Amino acid sequence: MSTRTRIAFLKGQGTENDFVIVPDPENTIDLPPATVAALCDRRAGIGGDGLLHVVRSAAHPEARHLAAEAEWFMDYRNGDGSIAEMCGNGVRVFARYLQRAGHVTEGDIAVATRGGVKAVHIAKDGDVTVGMGRALLPEGDVTVSVGERSWPARNVNMGNPHAVAFVDDLSHAGDLLSPPPFSPAAAYPDGVNVEFVIDRGPGHVAMRVHERGSGETRSCGTGACAVAVATARRDGADPAATGTPATYTVDVPGGTLVITERPDGEIEMTGPAVIVAEGEIDSVWLETATGA
Repeated sequence: MSTRTRIAFLKGQGTENDFVIVPDPENTIDLPPATVAALCDRRAGIGGDGLLHVVRSAAHPEARHLAAEAEWFMDYRNGDGSIAEMCGNGVRVFARYLQRAGHVTEGDIAVATRGGVKAVHIAKDGDVTVGMGRALLPEGDVTVSVGERSWPARNVNMGNPHAVAFVDDLSHAGDLLSPPPFSPAAAYPDGVNVEFVIDRGPGHVAMRVHERGSGETRSCGTGACAVAVATARRDGADPAATGTPATYTVDVPGGTLVITERPDGEIEMTGPAVIVAEGEIDSVWLETATGA
C-alpha cells in the first residue's frame, strides 16, 4: 500500500460481524495480506473480522468480466489477509457503504464478488437483503459431539459445509473454542462449520456457531441460511415441493437475521448493516505495522 497519500477507511458491522472498509474506486491501493492483517488486528490496528475493498468492477482484473452486470466489486479479504469468495454479512455492509457514499440508493442493486454477482435490496427501513444462492443437502447421517453429549446433525452446503444440530440448550455447545468432533470423518474432509440450534417459537430459532478456522463468532450468514433450511426440513417444509416460501427468524449472538427459502431454491438473507465510524489510516503507523 502506498503511504504517500491519505487513505480513508470506514468501520461497519452486520449482526456484529465487523469489517474495515477501504474505498478505492479505481483500484489504486495495494493491499497485501500483511497490510490487511495489520488493519484487522483488534489490538494493534482498527479491528475487524475482514476487510471490504470497494472497487469499481471495471477497474479490477478479477471483476472486469462482471462490469456489465455490477458496477461495484467487493474485493473481500479475511482478517488474516487471505482472499475469500464471499461474505453474506459483508455484502450487506458493502451495500450500506455504497448507499452512504451516494453511489446507490435504496432498492435493488447488484454487487460483484468472487462468488459471482449477488442481488442486493436496500429497504426503506434500513435492512439489507442479499441473495445467498441455493443449499445442497448431501445424503448420509452425521453426528456432532461436545464432551459427553452427541447429536444427529443435518449436512447442509451453502458453498461451504455446515453441520446443523438441534439441542435442548445452547449452553450444551460448550465454549466452542475448539472444533466440535464429528463423524463420519469422510462427511467433511476439509472441516465444517457447526451450528447448534434451539427453538424459540414458530418460525423462530436461535443458534451458536463454531466457524471453521475461527472458533465461535457473533454471526455467520451462510450458517444462518443452513440453519433455516435444516429447520424447514425438520418441520416438513420444502418450498420446492409445496411452492410456498419458508421463512425463519434466526437469532445469532450478534443480532437477528431473517432467512427465506423460495420455491426456486434461492435463499435470501435479511438483516441490519451499520456504518459505525470513518477516518484516515495513519501512514506512519501503517509503514511501521507492515514494514513498508
